[in-house]
Amino acid sequence: MPGLHSMYLSRNPTPTPLLRSQPPNRSSPKLAAAVRPPGTATHFMTPLSGGGQVDPLLPLPDLPAQVKEKILCLEIMGVDSGRALALNPSLRAAPLDSLHSVVSYLLSKGIHHKDMARIFGMCPGALTADIHADLAPVFRFLARDLGVPAANFRRVVNKCPRLLVCSARDQLRPALLFLQRLGLRDTAALAYQDPVLLASSVERTLLPKVEYLALELGLGRRGAAAMVGRCPALLTFSVENNFRPKYTYLVGEMGRGPQEVQDFPQYFAFSLEKRIKPRHRDMEARRLRLPLPDMLKSTDDEFRALLDEAERRGIYSS
Repeated sequence: MPGLHSMYLSRNPTPTPLLRSQPPNRSSPKLAAAVRPPGTATHFMTPLSGGGQVDPLLPLPDLPAQVKEKILCLEIMGVDSGRALALNPSLRAAPLDSLHSVVSYLLSKGIHHKDMARIFGMCPGALTADIHADLAPVFRFLARDLGVPAANFRRVVNKCPRLLVCSARDQLRPALLFLQRLGLRDTAALAYQDPVLLASSVERTLLPKVEYLALELGLGRRGAAAMVGRCPALLTFSVENNFRPKYTYLVGEMGRGPQEVQDFPQYFAFSLEKRIKPRHRDMEARRLRLPLPDMLKSTDDEFRALLDEAERRGIYSS
């Protein structure tokens, strides 16, 4: 089986430009620290005079030949090898043939060469995934459970590379079942717009957010489910960094209640410091009150026009 690097170099018989495109990663102390065995000498590639480039003919750090080739392959793909090795220690001992097999399998599923840097950069664990035990079940889940045609696998994986390192049995299907019970039955929307929800833990991530909406806002489970159904992105927001401070401001400073955010759950998508507070202060200064959608969705010019119109019509806050 050809080496992994040959898959990329075969299209360009002169590899020097590819190597020159990635010199900072290959020569960085971080990379050497991540992969250098204790007690071995380090010979970094040095900058060329005047150009800031790295001479590709100078050696990598003193490492086994297979490790050097593995680093070279990752860098040619555009993957930060130091970061990949640090986040996925199993990569050190993984045979080159297994990496080649993973890349070949993803290519067979419609993933492009140019996608590999982002996919493996975000999820280096995918580099050492078992094709039959790990990757194949994910693509079966996409096809059978979500109804994603093979031609669209690339679109979904690029949207959420984390899917590739999730167990279809232990993570993806339980998350899908939980979301469907909340009322999110549009599998196409989950696949193409919010696949990150499928890669989120039910117990640690999804359920606590639903419970906050149901209990802290007093909406009950049905009310919380209705909110999430209108705005699934709610489940990507943090309770401590988003829900709690924004709801506290809504009730304490703006004098509004939970019904308003139940009707307009997108409230939580707007910045508290850059949008919600400044516009509330503008309304307070003129003793005016606008519905949340008008207050937040409008542009600056539209917002000022809405305030002028509210003032003309005498729509003042109580």
